[in-house]
Amino acid sequence: FASKYVLIANMDIDPDKEALFNEIYDTEHVPHFLTVPGVNAAARLKSIPLAMRRPDGVQTVDNSGVLAYSAVYEIDNPDVLLTQEWADMVDKGRWADDVRPFTQNRSYEFRKVIWPVG
Repeated sequence: FASKYVLIANMDIDPDKEALFNEIYDTEHVPHFLTVPGVNAAARLKSIPLAMRRPDGVQTVDNSGVLAYSAVYEIDNPDVLLTQEWADMVDKGRWADDVRPFTQNRSYEFRKVIWPVG
C-alpha cells in the first residue's frame, strides 16, 4: 500500500441495474475520485463464493449475507474525506441520479494501514 488509510464503500445494487452500475462506477465514479488530491489508488471488488483448504479439510463460507460490491480507496490521511474536492465528486456525473437510488445496504469502513510499515 502506498497510502496510510483505506476507505471501503460496500453496497448491493438492484439486479436489473447491475450493468449500468458497473459501467458508471468504472468509467465515471472511480475515475472522478482518483482526481482528488490525496486519493492514490482505487480498486473495485465483487463478492464470490469462498472455499479454502485448511488443515482439517476444505472450508466453505456462506457469503449470502455479504454485500455484493466494494470499492477500496487508498488515501493519504483522513482530512482528504473532508475536502471540497472530495465533496464535489460524490454526486458528479450520472451517479446520483442513475445509480444511487438503486443501491441498498450501503456501508462504509475507514481503516488505518498498520502493515506494511513505512
